[in-house]
Amino acid sequence: MDGKLFARIGAIVFVAVAVTATAIEMTRKEEEPASPFAGPAVVAAADPLRAELIRCQRLGEAGPRDPACLSAWAESRERFLARGARPGARATQATEVPPAPADAARESAIPDDPIRKEMAPRPDEAR
Repeated sequence: MDGKLFARIGAIVFVAVAVTATAIEMTRKEEEPASPFAGPAVVAAADPLRAELIRCQRLGEAGPRDPACLSAWAESRERFLARGARPGARATQATEVPPAPADAARESAIPDDPIRKEMAPRPDEAR
């Protein structure tokens, strides 16, 4: 017997084992995992802000021009950056904010949203 014959027999045995293992796996019934508790599933309340943010994400490039998306993003930033949202912010006490210069009076009327700042009319521009 030469090496080619052993290689062919080995290949046939390998294929036979693979076909057998596949057949056994396909005939198995899947067992559902046991639930650690059998109580009813608790459904979390839907967050309307999250739904709006997902809608704005799906809008793509039209999102920054949609007023509802702008307000949803502003509310999301407010939630994220609000005092008390992070543990370090809870530990610090409120500090006195220095008064803003007179030049910032125009910018104080516009929220810190760069898109709104770009779109806001400037007093020195002619319409």
